[in-house]
Amino acid sequence: MQYRRLGDAGMKVSAISLGGWMNYGEGKVPADEAHRVVEKAYELGINFFDLADIYGKGEAEKQMGKMLSQFARRTLVISTKVFFPISDDINDRGLSRKHIMESIDRSLQNLGTDYVDIYFCHRPDPDTPIVETARAMHTLIEQGKVLYWGTSEWSAAQIVEAVTVCEKYGLHPPKTEQPQYSMLYRERVEQQILPATEPHGVGLVPWSPLAMGMLTGKYDDGVPADSRFGKESWAKERFFTPENVEKVRRLKPVAEGLGLTRSQLALAWLLRNSGVSSVITGATRAEQVADNAAAGDVTLSPDVIAEIETILSSS
Repeated sequence: MQYRRLGDAGMKVSAISLGGWMNYGEGKVPADEAHRVVEKAYELGINFFDLADIYGKGEAEKQMGKMLSQFARRTLVISTKVFFPISDDINDRGLSRKHIMESIDRSLQNLGTDYVDIYFCHRPDPDTPIVETARAMHTLIEQGKVLYWGTSEWSAAQIVEAVTVCEKYGLHPPKTEQPQYSMLYRERVEQQILPATEPHGVGLVPWSPLAMGMLTGKYDDGVPADSRFGKESWAKERFFTPENVEKVRRLKPVAEGLGLTRSQLALAWLLRNSGVSSVITGATRAEQVADNAAAGDVTLSPDVIAEIETILSSS
């Protein structure tokens, strides 16, 4: 496993990380298998575990926190997020100082830890000035409850504004952005986000790097009824197109020629970019996390990257 700095911060995160979205806190993964997934991830060098308070309405934090408690806290990079409503209370949402200050205490209790390494603003909040959010994050860092803060699915302009506000008022600036980014969802990140984040030392930690499973090859011959696309039509509608099916099929010989799975190829392709600090993966079985983790040691040659680009640019 290779480790990369979180943007220009001193802390290093594993190139491949494990996320808790969809898989934890809602009973979708049997408890014993979830435990094996986390243990396998740690065994293979993954130190970055990404959560959010909205995942299972706090239950993912509780489940993952309990499993991570077996490891020395200093060896872990734990993140969680704040923004989405957790209750019907009018202030239990958004990025106001009130919601941030109250949400961190709830998340720390759920996780069973005194601090989180990264605290993400899960979405931008149009009702709260960015300076208010930045000041709240600065306070949490000064209190030691948070070590670094970041954004998720913010626009380039919003990220730059956050950095500028922090520079103006002497606040701790954001060090990471978590966007959706994959071979099949790339234009926004490459054309807008990276040109804004890299100059400011903000590292990307992309989510859905396998395009919700599309890039694994499991949909080469259609959509199995028991698959994610079979159960979640919104995910299918986003990625399952004839064009994408053909691109993923054409990636198969490229991956096999390198001794890789298509999942590993897709993850290594993201890591080709120096602006990416870590790639957040999901796993429901220990074998999946092992397959993903292996991509953390893969370096693609310029020729292979060029071949991939030819496939991805085809229509």
